[in-house]
Amino acid sequence: MIFLRLFYEFFKVGLFSVGGGLATIPFLQHMGEATGWFGAGDLANMIAVSESTPGAMGVNMATYVGFTVGGRAGIPMGQVLGSVTATLGLIAPSIIVILIIAKFLQKFRQSKLVDGVFYGLRPASTGLIAAAGVGVAKIALLTGAAWTGFAALTAVVSWKAVALAAAVFICLQIRPLKKLHPVVFIAASAVAGILFRM
Repeated sequence: MIFLRLFYEFFKVGLFSVGGGLATIPFLQHMGEATGWFGAGDLANMIAVSESTPGAMGVNMATYVGFTVGGRAGIPMGQVLGSVTATLGLIAPSIIVILIIAKFLQKFRQSKLVDGVFYGLRPASTGLIAAAGVGVAKIALLTGAAWTGFAALTAVVSWKAVALAAAVFICLQIRPLKKLHPVVFIAASAVAGILFRM
């Protein structure tokens, strides 16, 4: 039963998250709250790992959640089955839509309606990605205290995390450092997180 739910939840994410991996984050936040499979901190860790590993971020996150949830099922190979189920659930809507479009490709190419739909999806996708960015920033830069507005900002800001984010941003503005691979910045940030216990 858990595997059917995994497939269903990730099918919904794959069907409605237009705009790439970052657009899946609001859906994953909702999924975590609705199912209890992972919390906000787990989601932040999944995003960090998914961004730093090869492959599409949404697929990496689906695989990770499926692996975790499948491991709790208590059956042999549950982790592998969960990973495959969640990943298939996420990519199935795209495959179905591509097959439908391929069948009617010539008509779709010249359709003003389709052009209008995709034009309308752009701002929605931008909004989803912006909301995901704000959510990730809150997880990364604020402590575990609840957000109560700007009056309590100084009480909840993790100044170590803000300093690290500022340092990485400044480093990315320096021409020789811009040429470094992103893994260098990820590794350096991981070391700083360990050393300063962020």
